[in-house]
Amino acid sequence: MMELTNGTYQIQGLNVLDICSEYGTPLYVYDAEKITKQIQSLKNAFSDSDLKIKYAAKALTNLSILKHIRQQGCGIDVVSLNEAKLALRAGFKPNEIMFTPSCVDFEEIVAGVEMGVHINLDNLSVLEKFGKKYKGDYSCCIRLNPHILAGGNYKISTGHGNSKFGISVFQMPEIIEIVNKYNININGLHIHTGSEISETDVYLKMSEILFGIARDFPSLKFIDFGSGFKVAYKSDDMVTNVYDLGLKLGKAFRDFYESYGRKLELWIEPGKYLVSEAGYLLVKTNVVKPTPSVNFVGVNSGLNHLIRPMMYDAYHEIINVSNPTGTQKVYTVVGNICETDTFGSDRKLNEVREGDVLVLKNAGAYGYSMASTFNSRLRPTEVMIKDGKAHLIRQRDTFEDLVRGQIEVD
Repeated sequence: MMELTNGTYQIQGLNVLDICSEYGTPLYVYDAEKITKQIQSLKNAFSDSDLKIKYAAKALTNLSILKHIRQQGCGIDVVSLNEAKLALRAGFKPNEIMFTPSCVDFEEIVAGVEMGVHINLDNLSVLEKFGKKYKGDYSCCIRLNPHILAGGNYKISTGHGNSKFGISVFQMPEIIEIVNKYNININGLHIHTGSEISETDVYLKMSEILFGIARDFPSLKFIDFGSGFKVAYKSDDMVTNVYDLGLKLGKAFRDFYESYGRKLELWIEPGKYLVSEAGYLLVKTNVVKPTPSVNFVGVNSGLNHLIRPMMYDAYHEIINVSNPTGTQKVYTVVGNICETDTFGSDRKLNEVREGDVLVLKNAGAYGYSMASTFNSRLRPTEVMIKDGKAHLIRQRDTFEDLVRGQIEVD
């Protein structure tokens, strides 16, 4: 983690400003040690269960990050064929990959089967097509919608009745009819209700629903509870107590499979929980712009690099790493995009001067993975700190990257 040591901000003993000098800004930096600690905390929390961690790749798909997570003994959850290809390239075996697409052409499901990955279906129509094509020759998992509203923002709540995700639990008769009609082998059940869920009770409610339904499927190998574990964005934030969750959910799970008749695997799919706090977006101050009402700090990045504040009203702590002892003043930090583009309003920061480097914390999840070239600006560099060394893991875009694939017509 980034810490203030001897007057400088450091990650694994490396001066953050030195990293910026070497690689330039804007710059994403990831602390591999923090990712490892997050994975280990889940393993410890669920130590009494046959736990399988499937990293939700959409949070951050850099190949070096994927390789590091694989090296910690995790599997992976992907939502597109290209994410599946990235997982294979990072060294994950097909049977370690869960493919959970939404609203895709059935040919993507066929391609997933050809890859040999786990298939997770969330639509009655697709389940019917799957049954017609494969019958009992290829197993699949079913994603269910439990009609539970949970999560930190409606846009990232995926288990409520109006969500596009999952087959409604009220459509169980139709599911069973299709499964029996084609003799489909259902090897897993899956629920994911959203992101930033801090209450253990939400997962226990999910488990009650899943356990009741699971008895209709005699060939299950696993039950997948998704994730959504909440991390802290502010010092006083409520977070998911994964140890409480592991104790209570683990016990409920064991009680269930004892009555089910055999032991099952417990799957979870953490994304943000693994990489959010490990990531930092480092930016340079272009201008300090006082107005009669607001002191603006304009930086060399924007919603094209980190869209979460504008899309989800997400809070990211901002620190002036260049002036850690300066007098605190109130600023609104904005980007350089031609659009309302605010990273944080009315923030107390150590005095900011033009040229100062600021850091936005909790930028590891849905930062670079949602980045764009809006305004024809370039996506930033990515660096991973591992074993006390800085490793370049993605070069900054170039102008040639912007025009690649375009065909000019006079």
